[in-house]
Amino acid sequence: MEEDPFAELDDPSDFHRDPDYSFFDRDRHICFLEMMYQLLPSPYQEQEINRLTLAYFVVSGLHILRAIDRIDKEVVIDWVLSLQAHPKNAAYLENAGQFYGFHGSRSSQFQSNDNGPSEQVEAILNGSHLASTYCALAILKIVGYDLSLVDSEFLLKSMKNLQQSDGCFMPIHTGAEKDLRFVFCAAAICSMLKNWSGIDREKAKEYILSCQSYDGGFGLIPGSESHGGATYCAVASLQLMGFIKEGLPTTNTSCDDVNVPLLLDWSLQRQALDGGFQGRINKPADTCYAFWVGGVLRILGADKFMNEKALREFLLTCQSECGGFSKFPRLLPDLYHSYYGFCAFSLLEESGVNPLCVELGMSGIAAIGL
Repeated sequence: MEEDPFAELDDPSDFHRDPDYSFFDRDRHICFLEMMYQLLPSPYQEQEINRLTLAYFVVSGLHILRAIDRIDKEVVIDWVLSLQAHPKNAAYLENAGQFYGFHGSRSSQFQSNDNGPSEQVEAILNGSHLASTYCALAILKIVGYDLSLVDSEFLLKSMKNLQQSDGCFMPIHTGAEKDLRFVFCAAAICSMLKNWSGIDREKAKEYILSCQSYDGGFGLIPGSESHGGATYCAVASLQLMGFIKEGLPTTNTSCDDVNVPLLLDWSLQRQALDGGFQGRINKPADTCYAFWVGGVLRILGADKFMNEKALREFLLTCQSECGGFSKFPRLLPDLYHSYYGFCAFSLLEESGVNPLCVELGMSGIAAIGL
């Protein structure tokens, strides 16, 4: 998180008292996630609209830590399904260009007293979002729900409305930014639903290729600075769409346009002197990039070249004595960095942690079905 949620403490550095950095404290991390499942701390109130994403970090985190039994799966399933948007009829798909995925929280399902045309009221009521839809389907898959039971017809048909002429995606039907994050969400959604009718893969691939920078990494949009998160979205999307096989792009696909040697060089150079991974050049190492960049290396079959011992040592300095991980060493933990810290230890094949399906960002066991 950008702001310290515990800013009211006189000296946040005093929060840690001789933490043990020698081992991955799985039990304490499970307790941390259980606490977040029961009641989110008040600093998360400003993230209410992203409640589904926060739930994804908790549920998926518990599954990675082999503790999914700590939650009531049926309650979770009912709550997630209640957040799906449904059109009144098929005409809305053709006329309004709406997207019918999942809302990020209950607050985006507010009712309107608007007495205008029904199409306008429908647009106001529909606050579904591509990233929230990815998180919703991931949660359902993790808790063992049969995704063939999801009302995917309207979801996928309307998702096509979000793909732009250049192949990129917007997360909502109007007035939003577009970049590689939402290409990844669309690819992951289609992969989980085992139905690729919601995306033009060739156009999406061309957009991804246009985002590779001169130094080998990928920016969120064409011409922007290479970034660890954007590079993951690019490589994972290509993998999900079938353009990368057995670690590296095959010679019989048009992904030969990816400059793989330069991409590998950029990615490996992101491991800093302290062992952690940075998201951009000249930035400090950050817990989450152990997954974003480490995941890229795993997909490309090059993770054997990173210094795993140094990475592990860095991550342990970001482990909190109250459970979870912080962004930088000796700060307080947050859900986002905690989740990707767990993912990073899965990549490092930590004992007692489920293996990861890197391209979907969840446990491999959940990805193939429980």
